[in-house]
Amino acid sequence: MSATEAPKLSVAVIGGGWAGCAAAVTLADAGHAVTLYEAARTLGGRARAVDAHGRRLDNGQHIMLGAYDATLGLLRRVGVAPRDALLRLPLQMRFPPNQGLLDFVAPRLPAPLHMLAALLRAKGLRREDKMALARFSTSARWMGWQLYDDCSVAELLERFGQTERLTRLLWRPLCLAALNTAPEHASSQVFLAVLRDSLGAKRAASDMLLPRLLLDVLFPDAARKHIEGRGGRVLTGTRVDALDQDSGRWRVTTNGGCVKFDAAVIATAPWQAAGLLRPLPGSEALAAQLDGFGYEPISTVYLQYAPALRLPLAFCALLDEPAHGRWGQFVFDRGQLDGAQDGLLAVVISGASDAAERPRDALAAGVAAQLAHAFGIEALARPAWHQVITEKRATFACTPGLARPGNDTGLPGLALAGDYTASDYPATLESAVRSGIGAARAVVPGKR
Repeated sequence: MSATEAPKLSVAVIGGGWAGCAAAVTLADAGHAVTLYEAARTLGGRARAVDAHGRRLDNGQHIMLGAYDATLGLLRRVGVAPRDALLRLPLQMRFPPNQGLLDFVAPRLPAPLHMLAALLRAKGLRREDKMALARFSTSARWMGWQLYDDCSVAELLERFGQTERLTRLLWRPLCLAALNTAPEHASSQVFLAVLRDSLGAKRAASDMLLPRLLLDVLFPDAARKHIEGRGGRVLTGTRVDALDQDSGRWRVTTNGGCVKFDAAVIATAPWQAAGLLRPLPGSEALAAQLDGFGYEPISTVYLQYAPALRLPLAFCALLDEPAHGRWGQFVFDRGQLDGAQDGLLAVVISGASDAAERPRDALAAGVAAQLAHAFGIEALARPAWHQVITEKRATFACTPGLARPGNDTGLPGLALAGDYTASDYPATLESAVRSGIGAARAVVPGKR
């Protein structure tokens, strides 16, 4: 080893979600001895596949952006080709064609011409709506997509004179999809960061990327092979019960005993991270901060139809009207993403507190009826089977001024990773990946 070369470390990564996998891959690539602990039997955390009706289903539907450089780079690093694994679509907000609500698509033109053309060609918006959208976009660019004082998205839209129709058909669906928090409670600063990398980005960066593969196949499975191929260990079904310091090293206690490491990364959900941190001297404030997070649920309603069924679009927005039993906000035709899932539709409900309280059969029936009405296809009201998957704490509540911790815990050789750590993004796969990479660098001397 040369005098300038950093010593190789043994590092424990606690939590096998996307953040933990990103941290473990980064550390393994740097030559460190990595052990990844995951309490569940599979990797992926809240972005994984589950078994239902004799098949594998994602526990939620995700959309990525072309601007997700960290995620796309990590996929390539573990041998997944984004071109094959993701369906790339231009930035869009499209409702079922027969409803005449909104059809907004950015053509493949250089920025900012793609957004100008999308605005001019948009169907379903009146002149005053288009003027309001142009005014908002121009002002946001002038502000550098930044606010001096954070406020709710609803307040921001009112401040910039956004019309009721534009808010209903564009801003509200975007806010719910991106932040999983209703505009009345969502952070404008985080929302502007999302808009910066969508409405305000270069054409390719603003593209929407839909996974063709199941989420565990898309990254966690490939990450496992990558880590093990570099001498690391991946231990699923192994819960970490305690973490403590012993003679300058980190001792990880599981039901299989205790192992000491030079460094550790906690890549669990905030409430689990707080439980591991609370007993550590000097971590009381950080644990209390993590305990203070609020959460928002996401429900995904899967509906299986005859394999020949196809929607006009691979995915589109739905007009949700909970008062009339119409809960769905976006529908994805999984058969257009993966031929093995022909006839399978996934309907997403973000900020799903009220929907999650309904009986699952009633919620699925209401969503099926909503689809039949929206697309004018009677057969959509009668799926062969349905499956409702609800993540009750899918994301943190992305509220104005929310203080999010950094990767550095203040304790030598111990870092945090997760989509809830400090970032200008909401709880997304990109946030998780960036955080995992940041945490890996934070525990390696000279790489902070």
